[in-house]
Amino acid sequence: MSKKLGFRKALETRLKKSQVAAKKKAISIFTAMSVAHVDDEELTPGEVRNIEKALPRGDIYTGQWCDNLPHGDGKFLWTDGCMYVGEWYKGKMTGKGKFSWPSGATYEGEFKSGFMDGKGTYTGCSGDTYKGSWVMNFKQGEGAHSFSSGDRYEGEWRRGLPDGQGRYQWKNGNHYMGQWRNGLMHGNGTMIWSNGNRYDGTWEDGFPRGNGNFKWPDGSLYVGIWTKDGKDQNGTYYPAGSPSENLDWDPQQVFLEDLKDAKICTGENVSILPSQKMPNWSAMAKRSEGRQRRMVDRKSKNLSYGSDISDVSTAGEGDSKVQDVVVRNPNPENSDIRQSRPQFKKIMKKQGQTISKGHKHYDLMLNLQLGIRHSVGRPGPVVSLDLRPSAFDPKEKVWTKFPPEGSKHTPPHQSCDFRWKDYCPLVFRTLRKLFNVDAADYMLSICGNDALRELSSPGKSGMFFYLTNDDRYMIKTMKKAEVKVLIRMLPAYYNHVRSFQNTLVTKFFGLHCVKLTGTSQKKVRFVIMENLFCTHYAIHRRFDLKGSSHGRTSSKPESEVDPTTTLKDLDLNYIFRLQKLWFQEFCRQVDRDCDFLEQERIMDYSLLIGFHFREVSSPCGSDVPTPTGNQDPLTEDAPRLSQASKDQFPSDRWSSVRLGTNMPARAEKTVRKSDSDSQLVGEPTGVFYDVILFFGIIDILQDYDITKKLEHAYKSMQYDPTSISAVDPKQYSKRFRDFIFKVFVEDT
Repeated sequence: MSKKLGFRKALETRLKKSQVAAKKKAISIFTAMSVAHVDDEELTPGEVRNIEKALPRGDIYTGQWCDNLPHGDGKFLWTDGCMYVGEWYKGKMTGKGKFSWPSGATYEGEFKSGFMDGKGTYTGCSGDTYKGSWVMNFKQGEGAHSFSSGDRYEGEWRRGLPDGQGRYQWKNGNHYMGQWRNGLMHGNGTMIWSNGNRYDGTWEDGFPRGNGNFKWPDGSLYVGIWTKDGKDQNGTYYPAGSPSENLDWDPQQVFLEDLKDAKICTGENVSILPSQKMPNWSAMAKRSEGRQRRMVDRKSKNLSYGSDISDVSTAGEGDSKVQDVVVRNPNPENSDIRQSRPQFKKIMKKQGQTISKGHKHYDLMLNLQLGIRHSVGRPGPVVSLDLRPSAFDPKEKVWTKFPPEGSKHTPPHQSCDFRWKDYCPLVFRTLRKLFNVDAADYMLSICGNDALRELSSPGKSGMFFYLTNDDRYMIKTMKKAEVKVLIRMLPAYYNHVRSFQNTLVTKFFGLHCVKLTGTSQKKVRFVIMENLFCTHYAIHRRFDLKGSSHGRTSSKPESEVDPTTTLKDLDLNYIFRLQKLWFQEFCRQVDRDCDFLEQERIMDYSLLIGFHFREVSSPCGSDVPTPTGNQDPLTEDAPRLSQASKDQFPSDRWSSVRLGTNMPARAEKTVRKSDSDSQLVGEPTGVFYDVILFFGIIDILQDYDITKKLEHAYKSMQYDPTSISAVDPKQYSKRFRDFIFKVFVEDT
């Protein structure tokens, strides 16, 4: 018996020692600090403590803790070997810190909401090193990248690629100084080879294109037009010495030999982004809540736990069961985020009415689809971005007859007899190429088996709007005067959108007319343009902003406002805070676009804004009925984003971030002190929401004609002249900018 007791005590002693050793080994990963186990005691709201917390899957956090979230300095070690050491803010890696990967790669610098954002240095496992600015995990702004191959690039970046002014130095001594776009030499630049040869001129997609000079060290010079295929290439050779020297030299040698080794390194890919490693604090918050409820139940001797509690108590990171939890707001000043957040009516179907057989515009839709299929599918010349002035001639129109029985160039159809007109077809074909619109996809969207959808009511102008089934394109009927304005400004518009890739002005893809034959002789003119709200995210709020106040409020009572309602200036109750580099780009582009519209004598345009609340609803999957459909984000059956989907969110969804599209921002709630029209932008309240923004400048076809001048004179006698929309384009531009730059501010 005594032997059994002795053996049992020895076993217990050994077990205790092994437990202590295991605990010491876990703690030794971090620097020694006095910690309290957060699971062992309840912290008061707002209290900051140093804690050690073990997560369900073996991850460990050690550091400062407040309101059930990491807050302050802390360290997080993942079981796969990733580690973050640095500052936290309300559960997110924010501030200065260091993230290291199991491969040996490290990032040290600034973070924001889990993203590499600000100044920082990334050192890859292969020897790549980038030091410079970051935005949302992308290299963006000024930075220098030293590649493991020995090459080096120093200059401007955009979305992870060289873009803007920069210098690339190859290991072999060659170097390029000039403009870049999407990671390739594009624009004006100079290439100098190690042997002394030099090219000065324009580039396109990594190769000389357009005017350029090639110079040899001895002073010989070739001046001409450059193309990669050599078809339109021509030039003149100027020898430095003997006239016979180098006369047999072929400029194509530059493409075939000199540029053969001028490959641009892409650098190594980050295996997994820090933002994808963000812990699922909502699961732990729910688990903590479940534990507190069980404690209350034990005290009341009621041991019947709900199934949701038992499920969540065992849920860890990646468990989608916890995604229906509404996390308590860690900000004590806004204790109930549900009460302060707008409520949304549930809308499951697509916006607009499907144009089916029997609809009054059914024949018009068929005519439109037949015409588009003919226009886009018709063979044409090879598209060059350098258009001749004749392409913009207002007389540049193509008429096509569409008899029901068909013709040599058109198929038979079931609609009525009609004629089809294309305005400046070469210009719009080139615009579609410039906007990266694939011809096949374009035809499929508009002319596929799916019918168009007509929006429920025409706009203020009386014109009708149609949407393609995939929501990519919007079709608007037009007045003759609007067509004339677009044709008149088309050369300037083309040059503007070609010069500024991030322009916010409406993207136009085609301008057409349907003329019905017979007694009616009715003409319907329409333009095809981009739909700003083509997205997998539910648009929860949308605003049309001009910067004027007269009549600029929704006619709907507040109880009837839903996510499809377009609100106006006096309804605006948010300001939008953009990250520094995005805000600077936004301001530059608004100035450029307004200058362009002012020069073209355009007024009455507006900034259309739509945004999605990230905290209350998730990106809808591809099986969701419509990208622009809206669901109530506060109901239990609204789609939720699993942690696995969240991990893919930054790379999948945000890879398409550009100015005005998929833009992450913070919306701050505002309140007007009075109902006075003079206060268009309310006072900030300190209540913030993470949102995804979509916006652009629309209605850019209203010039300041005699009608608008008379409207201005008439309304000025009744109302404050500064409050009405119809004002001189210069005054309109200034007022619009002043207002927009109050609505959009830098996030500090």
